[in-house]
Amino acid sequence: MDNEMPKLMTTVSILTRRLKEGKTYDDFRKAWFHTKGFGVKGKEVEGSSNRMYSLVNVFDPREIIVLGFATVTLGQLEDALNIDVEYRGKNPLDDVVEPGIGRKFCALVAEDDFSAIGEIPYTPAEIGGKKTDMAEFEENRNAIAAIFAAASEKRDALNEARKEERTR
Repeated sequence: MDNEMPKLMTTVSILTRRLKEGKTYDDFRKAWFHTKGFGVKGKEVEGSSNRMYSLVNVFDPREIIVLGFATVTLGQLEDALNIDVEYRGKNPLDDVVEPGIGRKFCALVAEDDFSAIGEIPYTPAEIGGKKTDMAEFEENRNAIAAIFAAASEKRDALNEARKEERTR
């Protein structure tokens, strides 16, 4: 059991922001871009990653959506979120985006490939060909929710402090 690899799970963060009038995606990217990594690599867990995809709403080009995919252990997730909160606290987006932010944090429960032509037989939830243990998923979901909630509280507190500082 000591040689067992730590459990990896994939989380998805869906963050939506609205550009201020006159601002562009390029303005957003310059302000948003993380020049410090989330520290996932080098933690001795093969398969760990943290990737982000930035999207522009085709019907509303002022809406920017960032999808973050993290395949990590619970400890790596907590470390990465702490790095993100610290970085964003020092590098706010206030000059580029409107104050509201949409936040959704999810955990991957199944991946399905519907690329085939024709009928596809039903299969239970699985990731990478391994059936999802729903009891284990629920336990992990609760732990992930607590980690994301704590990071959101820290980020909100930093944002509030920055707003108060500007009004002085």
